[in-house]
Amino acid sequence: MTNEARALGALLQRNGVDNHDEVLRACNASLKQSKKDSHTLHAKVVALLKLDRYEDALHVLENGEEALKHEARLERSYALYKTGQLAEAEQIAKGIDDDRGARHVEAQALYRLEDFERSAILYRELSKTHAPIDNEENDIRINSGATDAHLEWARKGHLVLKKKPGREDLEAFELAYNAACASIARGELAQGEILLRRSQDLCNALDDLTEAEKVAELLPIRVQQLYVLIRLGKSEDAVKLASQITPQDISDGSTVQVAEVNCIAASGEIKNPYLHHRIINAITPLPKTDKLFTIQSDQIDQDRLVLDLLISKFGSVVKSTTKTLTENPPPTASSHLNSLSVLNAAAHAQCQLGKIGIKHMLPLLEKRPLDIGLAMVVVQLYILTNNHGSAATVLESLLKHLENSTSTNDQDVRFAPGLIATVISLYTLQGRRKQIKTELAKAATYWRHKSKPPRSLLQAAGLTLVESSKPDDQASARDIFSILHKEDPGSKIATAGYVAAHAFSSTPVDEETDTLTPVSRLIADIDISALEEAGVLQPKLGLDAAQAATRKRALDEKPKPAKKRLRKSRLPKDYDASKAPDPERWLPLKERSSYRPKGKKGRQKFATLTQGGVEKGGEAAAGSSGKGGGGEGVIKGAAGGGGGGKAKNKKKSKK
Repeated sequence: MTNEARALGALLQRNGVDNHDEVLRACNASLKQSKKDSHTLHAKVVALLKLDRYEDALHVLENGEEALKHEARLERSYALYKTGQLAEAEQIAKGIDDDRGARHVEAQALYRLEDFERSAILYRELSKTHAPIDNEENDIRINSGATDAHLEWARKGHLVLKKKPGREDLEAFELAYNAACASIARGELAQGEILLRRSQDLCNALDDLTEAEKVAELLPIRVQQLYVLIRLGKSEDAVKLASQITPQDISDGSTVQVAEVNCIAASGEIKNPYLHHRIINAITPLPKTDKLFTIQSDQIDQDRLVLDLLISKFGSVVKSTTKTLTENPPPTASSHLNSLSVLNAAAHAQCQLGKIGIKHMLPLLEKRPLDIGLAMVVVQLYILTNNHGSAATVLESLLKHLENSTSTNDQDVRFAPGLIATVISLYTLQGRRKQIKTELAKAATYWRHKSKPPRSLLQAAGLTLVESSKPDDQASARDIFSILHKEDPGSKIATAGYVAAHAFSSTPVDEETDTLTPVSRLIADIDISALEEAGVLQPKLGLDAAQAATRKRALDEKPKPAKKRLRKSRLPKDYDASKAPDPERWLPLKERSSYRPKGKKGRQKFATLTQGGVEKGGEAAAGSSGKGGGGEGVIKGAAGGGGGGKAKNKKKSKK
């Protein structure tokens, strides 16, 4: 063994080696004597990883032999993870059995690959076993909390076991921050705001962080606080907080982009969209190792397109959105793709509302009948014009096209809870109770045979069907609430629905009834006498039936003849019944025997131009020379029909 190898061995045997530069120098010196020593190369890789030189560590491993790659599989997977090669890092870490460190790398790689479900499972498995390293348990709790928050954002909240923050979440600022993000994702904005303040206070109270490190940790918290204030409508507080955030001071590139967008949104009404368009498009592209999550990048892309619409770049929006929609054809339940469809429709209509916007979008809807985003825009425009009937027609046409599809994905979209909720809301506005029950029954029938049915939809369907008196509806309600009660026995709504649905069946429900709040306790604070004195109407049995009977005639009752309406008299005011009416009253005025034209010229013209006059003594009544005429009794045509004389000098009238 050479002196360099002995020195390296002695150095590595020392406990608590913190000078990784010294280890790296010793490794380089030893490798000068033996370039292919796998143990020395392994030590060099570890030293490079400790110094955050991940590219160099990966270079050493890739140039080494297979024995080194096999021996340093954990280090190689970690280096790949830190350099952004997530899929390869996950595969290598997955192949390492019985290694706690490999499970950490695999879980983190899955987290960055946005496979939050598998990542959460790994962290739960790690939390069940003893953590041999200090602070490892705390790190697992922090990473597990971040994974649960992203599951909520990805609309997979049913996979999250912990719905409410516990006492331990208020002990560290990272835990409080993750709990706040999970609350925000569930729509619990007020609770999220409180947890963010708690996280900020815990960070400020830390003694082991420098002021610069505190500022770096507080900036992401403030960016998230800004988002919550915007969502809560606290405009003044949002503007004030935005003025305290300087994106240039943030070291994390992805956080910089989110901060820029939130600051623009906090400004409220966009008075100069060109300025905001320049700011959001001037953001530096992120490196491979620091990418936004899909939910963040999708939202920023949509914000860019909205600013394009505000500066009238309609053609650019149509081109970019059409490309994405062509690569991912509808129908889809993706909120991002449907949002792009909405922006595409807005660009085609050039942001016109009302009937003008509908006129531009209906031809698009004929070409893309399965496009949910486009259909929702048309429905919304119809509702804004108070045309609920046309809005319902558009939705029903969309549902019919989806039902005719044979694709399983299309059927999932057809019965998506959000789409069903939109249909039910529109039917509720129109008072169409029968259609509401039918639609909910169809959706419940489809989803209750699936492995992961949406609880909210089944619950709404069950509550509607349990009110029906039809045996089939009652049976469906029993099946629905049986599923809900089995999945969550502690749910009061599921238990109450289960009891109500089995009220007319032979199934015993005494055990479930005992878990509900007694009726006497529910009405203990109600003063019935006071309500009666205040004028509360008490329902009477048979009242509706009696009213219905008065509105309907009996089958054997003959219909009464309709009363004839007397028309108003149209006789003239000076009408005298004793005088005989003029027999020529139906003839035109000029054809009546009593007609006399006014004026001398009018009388002469009338005598000259009368058609059908009989000649007297063989001469024309008009005094012509008789050269062109016949004998007595010949009917003469109207004068002026010839071609000569002064008629040639007369001007022709324009037709």
